[in-house]
Amino acid sequence: MTPAARILSPPVEIGLTAAIVAVRDDEPLILTTRTEGADAVASLPSGPFDPIRHRTFEIGLREWVAEQTGAPLGYVEQLYTFGDRGRHARAGDRDPHVVSVGYLALTRIGDETQRPAEGAWRSWHDFFPWEDWRKGRPEIIETTIAPGLRGWVEEAPNAVSSAGLSRRQRVDLLFGAQGRGFNEENVLERYELLYEAGLLEEALRDGREAAARRGKLAPLGVPMRHDHRRILATAMGRLRAKMKYRPVIFELMPPAFTLTELQRTVEAIAGRHLHKQNFRRLVETSAIVEPTGEMLLKTGGRPAALFHFRRNVLQERPSPGLRVGIRS
Repeated sequence: MTPAARILSPPVEIGLTAAIVAVRDDEPLILTTRTEGADAVASLPSGPFDPIRHRTFEIGLREWVAEQTGAPLGYVEQLYTFGDRGRHARAGDRDPHVVSVGYLALTRIGDETQRPAEGAWRSWHDFFPWEDWRKGRPEIIETTIAPGLRGWVEEAPNAVSSAGLSRRQRVDLLFGAQGRGFNEENVLERYELLYEAGLLEEALRDGREAAARRGKLAPLGVPMRHDHRRILATAMGRLRAKMKYRPVIFELMPPAFTLTELQRTVEAIAGRHLHKQNFRRLVETSAIVEPTGEMLLKTGGRPAALFHFRRNVLQERPSPGLRVGIRS
């Protein structure tokens, strides 16, 4: 690289961004903050990594989350590094290019006294309304997404992706068209398809040609700052996949719970309705929970047995998760 090229290169800043997930009242929630000013939009808690203050990325992340929200974090895992050009750059922009290290974090929330000091818990379906299939195929797919994608396919019917799939094949695969099953793990792939097709406000904001050709866009979920919605999509897909082979779902459960509460929490994360008897059979054969010997009386019906996570399962086998399948 020539000295002139080095001078023209913008500086790089490492950011730390957290998708913090909880479940309350059978709804998957994400902790959000809000930027200041006229262009205020929902954001994930985030801040720059300071190698002087922060010995590790995770220490820096926990510090920023505590400072911005006051929320305690339980389980934390690194997701991915997001650094594509155009994430939030403008023509002639000389601000540092932010390379963001994304994290998935899980926590429990109870009553209203456990609100974060700043920010707000919001349903992740506010941002991804097409991901909730618990009551059947979401209406927004038929009313807004399918027509928009149909036009995008017709613009270049012979175009293929790097995986060798046509636009039509990708749409059918990701949105369950023509009787195909809906794979709940492909959250990021669906988001990126909608972004590529120019159907999301982030694509218009980033100056993508497909979005510019469309002009004013019909709302497709709540947009987020920078590429925070892409980070959230990555976190959702990771959690949906991981709960099938690791017991991370219990990071979202109280110490004691009924099997109905466990099923509803799994359904909230998966965005799927699960057959009650099949789910209970799955839980029994997995031996991942055990009864506490106590009963929950306030159920509105018959008392229900209380269970807790059986931690010994972690030593007994390498992949102790709830292997909920993908239904058509």
